[in-house]
Amino acid sequence: MLLSKAELARKAGLSPLTVDRIERGFPCRVDTKRKIIQALGYRLSDRGKVFAD
Repeated sequence: MLLSKAELARKAGLSPLTVDRIERGFPCRVDTKRKIIQALGYRLSDRGKVFAD
């Protein structure tokens, strides 16, 4: 599934600036990661597919 930053931000309930910062490697809160994982259609147990840490 391909999403633009704006679409991902909207689905996750985040600002596009937040999504951009995360893509550039800035740290984020666990709750923010959860929102992104779920917006992408993954389960929380699949977090390694989205985030390296």
